[in-house]
Amino acid sequence: MTSSTRDAVVQVNTGQKNDTMAVGPAAALRANWFPDRTASKSAKSTTTLPARAAVLLVPIRSLGSNHRGRICRHLVSLSARDRYLRFGYSAKDQHIEQYVAGLDFERDEVFGIFDRSLLLIAVAHLAYAMGDICDTGAEFGVSVLEPARGRGYGARLFERAAMHSTNKGVERIFIQALSENQPMLNIATKAGASIRRHGSESEAFLQLPVASLGSRLSEFLEDHVGQVDYRLKARKQRIPSFSANLGETDHRNEAVVLD
Repeated sequence: MTSSTRDAVVQVNTGQKNDTMAVGPAAALRANWFPDRTASKSAKSTTTLPARAAVLLVPIRSLGSNHRGRICRHLVSLSARDRYLRFGYSAKDQHIEQYVAGLDFERDEVFGIFDRSLLLIAVAHLAYAMGDICDTGAEFGVSVLEPARGRGYGARLFERAAMHSTNKGVERIFIQALSENQPMLNIATKAGASIRRHGSESEAFLQLPVASLGSRLSEFLEDHVGQVDYRLKARKQRIPSFSANLGETDHRNEAVVLD
């Protein structure tokens, strides 16, 4: 594992202008949750935060089957161009509905970032290889609504997915993307992944470290923060002063359910 791989947790970003380094609530733990498996091969490997890194809390919630509706609305709201980059083809509404209906929450992991009104502004799907052994890897895909871009959400979700995969015993995480999807490839490249280009398509592979006490504790804390953040936002919407401007549509009213 190269030094850039060990720094993936604290150095990845979306590569967009005005992007902010995003570090979760367990920054001190996460800075070294990648144990040095190849210290003898790379004496220069470090896990120090950049001097100008800004600490930004980005609560990430693990999603379940009860969130299918929110995930579907998130993906359907993407523009035609964004759908093309996310799925690799011009996905229509029915294609997205089929994709969401086929999500296996028992095998895979889906992570989300909610705004203050509980709108799902970013979603990541971590799909594991089928079978009892996961060492063949896990595939990462992500989408972020246009108004929420440039804040490092894609990179934070990749970091979260890599941490979860490490703790699950997966050896590598990979991305399959169109070669023109530069933001996605930037996330992988700055995490230390190897990029292979095949004409209009590209593949990125990131070798993951062995799980450690630090990685497991960090994930536990981030899970807890994500759940607490979601519940606090939901409870605020119960208060008239917070919910008065949310409208009266049925899908808005769903936000007060503590799912």
